[in-house]
Amino acid sequence: MYQSQLENENSATQLSFWKDKRNLLFLSAVLALTFIVYLPCLQYGFVNWDDTVNIYKNPDIINISDWGSFFVSVKNIFSIHLYGNFNPLTITTFAFEKLIFGLENPAWWHLNNVILHLVCVVLVFRITLAMGLELIPAAFCALLFGIQPMRVESVVWVSERKDVLYGAFYLCALYYYIKSVKLSFQKRYLMVIVPCFILALLSKIQAVTLPVSMLLVDYYFDRKLSLKLIYEKWLYFLLAFITGIAGIYFLKDDGSLGEINNHFSFIERHLPAALAYLTYLVKSVVPYKMLPLYPYPEEISWIFYVSQVTVFFLFGATFYFFRKKKKVLVFGILFFTINIKPLLQVLSAGQAFMADRFTYMPYLGIFLLYAYGVQTILKKYEKSNKFVYVAIFLILGVYGYMNIEQSKIWRNSETLWSHELKYYPDNLSALYNRGEFYLGEERYREALPYFNRYIASHPVDPHAFVHRSITYAHLHMYDNALLDLKNAEKIDPAHSEIYKNRSVIYARLGNYDQSHWELKKYLSFEPDDKEMWSILATLKRLKINNPE
Repeated sequence: MYQSQLENENSATQLSFWKDKRNLLFLSAVLALTFIVYLPCLQYGFVNWDDTVNIYKNPDIINISDWGSFFVSVKNIFSIHLYGNFNPLTITTFAFEKLIFGLENPAWWHLNNVILHLVCVVLVFRITLAMGLELIPAAFCALLFGIQPMRVESVVWVSERKDVLYGAFYLCALYYYIKSVKLSFQKRYLMVIVPCFILALLSKIQAVTLPVSMLLVDYYFDRKLSLKLIYEKWLYFLLAFITGIAGIYFLKDDGSLGEINNHFSFIERHLPAALAYLTYLVKSVVPYKMLPLYPYPEEISWIFYVSQVTVFFLFGATFYFFRKKKKVLVFGILFFTINIKPLLQVLSAGQAFMADRFTYMPYLGIFLLYAYGVQTILKKYEKSNKFVYVAIFLILGVYGYMNIEQSKIWRNSETLWSHELKYYPDNLSALYNRGEFYLGEERYREALPYFNRYIASHPVDPHAFVHRSITYAHLHMYDNALLDLKNAEKIDPAHSEIYKNRSVIYARLGNYDQSHWELKKYLSFEPDDKEMWSILATLKRLKINNPE
């Protein structure tokens, strides 16, 4: 089986890929269909989930006005982590977009995500051909990678630029590694592979899996697994190790490592991980109930134990395939497993135990299996090929439609959190963020119920009290607003926004003396706020002219 694959691929490479009209025809069709599916997202805006801290409330982005400020921001971006995440190359692309396009038209930002995704689709097409798939199965695999609905989050959400950016560099490195293996390690490819790996690591920490994926390529192409094989990749493993340790340190420094599900023991955390693993596999075929947030379970139920046992059986089957030298099956399953393993949240670095975006790279292994299955069926049942083509057409048509429908939830923050609340009406993040959206849109009466529900369930968040106080103030409910600010101060006296907002309320009530005192308190925390210093001077004059 494998030899025939290699012969097919070798014969195909006699003609340059870019000079083969059939290659170009199929690739053009794949890219056109993928682009059409994502075209609606160019009308979408930013959302108040990570787009805030990464983009439109990130000082290193919003303060960019010229090339000088751009380079200052880039220096800062490469010097610090952002809420436990160190992906400076991704944030640098945002800085460049702010300089060139501004924040007023998110269409350009969405377009760049789509373009990077198309680059990944091209590389998947090249990789699958290089691994011995024929043209139609390779195109099928590339289209699955392009439009399967679980892709939506990685492409349509601007902040997930890190997925498509690291994906482009990761896949480029993997493709040239495959070429180097097939051509007996021509050293010239190292000049591509190493820089691509470094750029992938600077885009997203998930790229640390590349050295192990390289070992899978070695296995696939019959290189004998040995310590020498591992040693020749020492540089990649070293870079991956350093990046991984740095990533764990940044998460710990931010306080987000293990903060969500720390009521589970380390052993128990493997049970939700097993369920997530199996759910990802199911969703690769039937992408159901796709959500921005999948909350951690409150308790361990029987389904988690069943999932753990099922995963053990799957690994046993993989070992059986290994013994039987079913290289495609072993490669596909292990590629998925290796690339999803760091994202199974055993260490709990986030708000959810699953995320659609986590499958961006791992699904390549699964889609390769599906494409290989199509190739096997086409060869075995040549007389029934037309039925196979109809099935492929229907599958891709359904996926395309589901993709377009799923992308609609990312139109804005209201549609995003409405979708989440439809399935998890008590999800705290969704309640808070939807309240934030309505507050930003000056829809104060609509914002209030969401802040109320959030605070009722989580009365220890000073930000929520501050933002509800702003809502109350706009509704002229000043006593409620002051009470919320008092509660926020009890939780976190160093929260500077408490004093600024209290200053505003007292000014509205005509108490300029108290307003002046509150603003001075605010400026003791935020001495660089030039606008507030100017307002302080105005309040001082009002205080003098309006003595009590």
